[in-house]
Amino acid sequence: QVQLVESGGRLVQAGGSLRLSCAASGRTFSSYAMGWFRQAPGKEREFVAGIAWSGTVTRYADSVKGRFTISRDNAENTVYLQMNALKPEDTAVYYCAAARARSPVVVVDAKFYDYWGQGTQVTVSS
Repeated sequence: QVQLVESGGRLVQAGGSLRLSCAASGRTFSSYAMGWFRQAPGKEREFVAGIAWSGTVTRYADSVKGRFTISRDNAENTVYLQMNALKPEDTAVYYCAAARARSPVVVVDAKFYDYWGQGTQVTVSS
């Protein structure tokens, strides 16, 4: 069982930066691929960024590529999402998720994730 708790979401002006954190419980954090998803009002949940359990493989949605960076600290059981050059369209609830993975791959499809956090609200004002 893995429990995930996100933090760091808040109101920020367009062009600003935020760093989201996701703290995970459990001793096997390093064996999970991790991902960040987001859901805006009236829209479906979408993949934002993912990182393999090794930390050596990452993948991003086209909409955030070059602005967001995902990273993880397996010693601290934490995954991060550094968000720069924020835009109003980045406004959403951001969720952290964990997926069991036997190899160092990024999991993009939400249906393959086993555990989800409660989400943290990010609001970008124009």
